[in-house]
Amino acid sequence: MSSKANGWTLLFDLDGTLVDSAPDLVGTLNAVLDTDDLPALPLDQGRDLIGHGARALLRRGYETAGAPLTDEALDVRFALFLDLYVGRIADLTRPYPGCVEALTALKAESYTLAVATNKRTDLSLALLDALEMTGLFACVLGPDRVSARKPDAAHLFDALAACGGDRGRALMVGDSSLDAGAAHAAGLPFVAVGFGYADVAIPAMAPWAVLDHYDGFPALVRRCVNETEQGLALAGSPG
Repeated sequence: MSSKANGWTLLFDLDGTLVDSAPDLVGTLNAVLDTDDLPALPLDQGRDLIGHGARALLRRGYETAGAPLTDEALDVRFALFLDLYVGRIADLTRPYPGCVEALTALKAESYTLAVATNKRTDLSLALLDALEMTGLFACVLGPDRVSARKPDAAHLFDALAACGGDRGRALMVGDSSLDAGAAHAAGLPFVAVGFGYADVAIPAMAPWAVLDHYDGFPALVRRCVNETEQGLALAGSPG
């Protein structure tokens, strides 16, 4: 089996999967908490709150600080959070080691790369632009551009449709139960990264494989492709 793409699409979560954005996200959360004279959260504690979108991060941050917000109060602080975050979106955020190199190599082999994230699309693009990564991806879809957000399979199906992908030749890479749930619901192989912001233990996500460093990602993708294509060939052969 050729190592070339064969029409495959690789779908990625963003925060905690492609990039370590916790320093800027938690830093912004702490800046908002400070406006209410609430103590800052340590980075390790704030990191555990990431993964469900900025609004959820803010709500959970205030709950952790012992000051739960009403919906109206959350709206006000969410607007402030966005204003502050845009100004520092890539101050400390960086792609994980080996990520850009691995994705560049796979794109050169004609794999289609796409981002399916619960981070709002405009913020996702602003971050990828700042890191000079946008050109790697055929499409970037946040929750505002899909019919239903992860863990619903529709998020991945909408991303595949947007970049002309095939549901039978795709895999999902992520760090959370939301990513795993969407992949399983969509019937896609799920690769869990071992370095992200996992909200449950990785075995509980039932991943097809675990990625500990992006240096090993191209080989892992090729193994998935070969296994899938061999299975399709067997399924299509005479009985």
